[in-house]
Amino acid sequence: MLPNNASLPNNASAPDNTPVEVWLDGALYPDVEPPARLDDFDDQIDFLARLCAAWDFGFLPEPATIAEIRCPAWRAAVDHCQLLTSPTYHLLRAWHDLPALPYLGQTLAYIQDDPNLAYV
Repeated sequence: MLPNNASLPNNASAPDNTPVEVWLDGALYPDVEPPARLDDFDDQIDFLARLCAAWDFGFLPEPATIAEIRCPAWRAAVDHCQLLTSPTYHLLRAWHDLPALPYLGQTLAYIQDDPNLAYV
């Protein structure tokens, strides 16, 4: 059995032999057993909250994870999250062409005044 925070390889199965989504990063679930699939709307929102929190702290997702959450099927979950303090959440909203919402997080002067910010 894999530890809770281990990612599974392609064509992997969970301990109960349920096929696991390749893009689903088990490392985002250090507190519980990672789900094999995210079929439920609430599970999708939980995943997005975990993903945004990790990404905001510099833990970048795999390209397969990014490709998955950019799919139109995730639009409703992204819109429902309302993680207004997360820079990553606002990026997800932009990717899904959702209306901009106010950013309530910290704006650091040394970042805001960085002349290279225009190239990011």
